[in-house]
Amino acid sequence: MALAVAFTGISNSGKTTIIEKISTILKDKYKIGIIKHDPKDKAIFDKEGKDSFRFFETGAEVAVVSPTRTTYFSHRQKELEELVLMFGDIDILLVEGLKNLPFPRICVARGEIDESYLGFSEALAIDESIDRSKYDLPQTLDIMDLNDPQTIIEWILQNGKEI
Repeated sequence: MALAVAFTGISNSGKTTIIEKISTILKDKYKIGIIKHDPKDKAIFDKEGKDSFRFFETGAEVAVVSPTRTTYFSHRQKELEELVLMFGDIDILLVEGLKNLPFPRICVARGEIDESYLGFSEALAIDESIDRSKYDLPQTLDIMDLNDPQTIIEWILQNGKEI
C-alpha cells in the first residue's frame, strides 16, 4: 500500500519545486514515486542524436537500463495503475497535475490563486505573495505555507489516499 496525493495549480506556481523538496526530505525514510502530467506534450526527455532519442524516434517503446537507474520512454499514454505497477514497491506517490484522479489534492499558488482549482482541492499551499483577504476561500480548505515542506509532508501523511 502506498499513500497518494496530487498537486495542482497554474504554470509556474511552484508545484515542481515543492514536490522536489518533499521527495528529497522523504527519500531516506520512504520509497517515493512521482508522476508528472505534461498536458501540452512539451517535455523533452532526451537529447537529439543520443541513442535513446534515436530509438524512441523509431516509434518503439524504449528502456534505458544502467547500474543506477532505468528510464522508460513510451509512445502510449499509461493508466495510473500501469505506472504504479512499473514503480513497484513505493510508499508515497506524488502526482503533479492530472486533476481527474481521485486523490487528495493540494493547490499550489504564488502571486495569485486561480480559484477554479479550489473546487477539487482539499488543501492550499501558498507563500507570502498571496493576499488571502482578496479571496473567498472555502472554510474546509487546509491552508499551508508553501515554504514549509515539513507541514505539507505531515498533511500528506495524514490525508494521503491509500492505493
